[in-house]
Amino acid sequence: MFQKLTDYIGKLDPNFIPAERKEVLGSFIDYIQEKINSGLHISLNFICTHNSRRSHLSQIWAQTMTEHFQLNQVTCYSGGTAATAIYPMVIKVLEEAGFETVQLSKEDNPVFAIKYNADSHPIIAFSKTCDHPFNPSIGFAALMTCSDADENCPFIPGTEKRIALNYEDPKAFDDSPLQKSKYEERSRQIATELFYVFSKIKKP
Repeated sequence: MFQKLTDYIGKLDPNFIPAERKEVLGSFIDYIQEKINSGLHISLNFICTHNSRRSHLSQIWAQTMTEHFQLNQVTCYSGGTAATAIYPMVIKVLEEAGFETVQLSKEDNPVFAIKYNADSHPIIAFSKTCDHPFNPSIGFAALMTCSDADENCPFIPGTEKRIALNYEDPKAFDDSPLQKSKYEERSRQIATELFYVFSKIKKP
C-alpha cells in the first residue's frame, strides 16, 4: 500500500466512534463474519441517492480496508437511485489521503481508476444506479449511506442483507469556506468506521 495512505490509516482511531454508532456497525460486522465463517465471497454495494459522494467514499475506503486487513474475499461496489457524477472534491480528499487517481474519461460522468497500491487492480469509480450491470445483481449486502436513499428504495432486487449506515451529506457545504474541511471530515469518519468494522473480523 502507498506509504502516505498507510500513514493515514495508522492515524485512524476507532475509540472516537460513539457507542451507539458501534451498535449500528455491529450488524455489518456480523454479516461479514457469517460469510467469512461459511467460506463465501462477500459483495458489498454502498448506495446513496446520486452515487456522487458518500457511497463512493464508502466503497473506496471499504475496499482499501479489505486490503489492509487481508480479506481478499470481499468486493465492494457503489450505486445510487440515479446516476450523476463523482463530485470533484471526493477525488481531491482521496488523493490527499494517499490514493493515486487517474481520470479515464472526460464525459459528464467521468470514470476514474483509484489505486491504493502500485500492484493491485485499481478501483473503477463512476456514478451509476445500484442496479447497473457493473454491480452485483444477486447475493449482496446493500449498505445505505444516506437516509434519502434508504427511504426511497424500500426494495433493492438481489439484496440478501440491507443495513443503514447513514452519513451526513458534505454537499451541504459545497461552495462554502468549509467545503474542503467537511469533505475531509466525512471521508475520515467513513474510513475510521470501516477500519473498525474490518478490524473486528476474525479469519478462520
